[in-house]
Amino acid sequence: MKNILKDLRRKDHKRYLGGLDLFRYIGPGLLVTVGFIDPGNWASNFAAGSEFGYALLWVVTLSTVMLIILQHNVAHLGIATGLCLSEAATKYTSAWVSRPILGTAVLASISTSLAEILGGAIALEMLFGVPIGWGAILTTAFVVVMLFTNSYRRIERAIIGFVSVIGLSFVYEFFLVEVDWPAVTRAWVTPSLPEGSLLVVMSVLGAVVMPHNLFLHSEVVQSREFNKRDDASIRRALKYELFDTLFSMFVGWAINSAMILLAASTFFQAGVEVEELQQAKSLLEPLLGSNAGVVFALALLLAGVSSTITSGMAGGSIFAGMFGESYHIKDSHSQVGVALSLGIALLLIFFIGDPFKGLLVSQMVLSIQLPFTVFLQVYLTSSHRVMGVYANSRWSAFVLYTIAGVVTALNVMLLFSMC
Repeated sequence: MKNILKDLRRKDHKRYLGGLDLFRYIGPGLLVTVGFIDPGNWASNFAAGSEFGYALLWVVTLSTVMLIILQHNVAHLGIATGLCLSEAATKYTSAWVSRPILGTAVLASISTSLAEILGGAIALEMLFGVPIGWGAILTTAFVVVMLFTNSYRRIERAIIGFVSVIGLSFVYEFFLVEVDWPAVTRAWVTPSLPEGSLLVVMSVLGAVVMPHNLFLHSEVVQSREFNKRDDASIRRALKYELFDTLFSMFVGWAINSAMILLAASTFFQAGVEVEELQQAKSLLEPLLGSNAGVVFALALLLAGVSSTITSGMAGGSIFAGMFGESYHIKDSHSQVGVALSLGIALLLIFFIGDPFKGLLVSQMVLSIQLPFTVFLQVYLTSSHRVMGVYANSRWSAFVLYTIAGVVTALNVMLLFSMC
């Protein structure tokens, strides 16, 4: 009888652990999520909401759906092969193909870091009156210390904490405004292009579907070395990773939507067009109360710091991958990649006359580079030579190539509109 009870308890314990298995796979998605609630997103979303009201909410929805598909796909690459996107490109494509694409990806990482550092600097100016230049130096220095002294898991926990604070900040401010929910619901699913909105549309798209995040997600997932386990473990990781991606991207969608709704419900209704994030804080104070401005600035600071960490990691991953290596902060190539991403971005900030416009343009640059990364990713994940039995099905490849085509078409439209 005792033996039977022991067996039952053992089975119950295993079942309990099985139910908790899901939480062992949560983390990489949330680490990536902070990349698309960064200061560049803030600028794009506040521009969208203040200029066009609810009209561009559909861009956040479309971008998030595209992001879920792309992030889930690139995570499969890391899980099945044990290689990040940059390593796989170096190993399985010719140098004349991989080097230019990875080179532009490094530039995209620099553009991302510029927005992140600039956002942190703007927040420090809001909170403490620190000049933008010194704020950028302080933000970069803090991030460098975090990157060079923390492991993946410690950084993951810190960033998840930052994301939680940012989300709660917007939830707090969200309850202070009135929202036309029927109009919001329609705007989430009804595409429209108001006159003069294409630049903002591309900025929002580039701020959500970010090239460096695709590299980062594959890097963080492959570092867990699922590929070294048996087939059942790999398939389990693939299954649970989807939940991680869905949950994390939904969090990002909700926060980005809240930003546009906040801007639309305050600035657009008041007939005020936001032209700088400092202005957004000063306008929120009389409209929503003095506490709202402080919460806004604090959340922006946390977003700037946490997203600068992820952009630095992405830069290190991309550069190390060009030499067939995975990211490790003690490795010289990873260090060079981090230094390039953060150092050049910091230098460029001192030549930017209009920080808010700089944030918008930096996000547009990301959308221009995005098709190159997506086409490369889909080629690799559709190859049986790379992925083996885990290669994309024909239907999955079609959907992924369609996404790349849509982004390319939008870029072409933007190019013609600027000519």
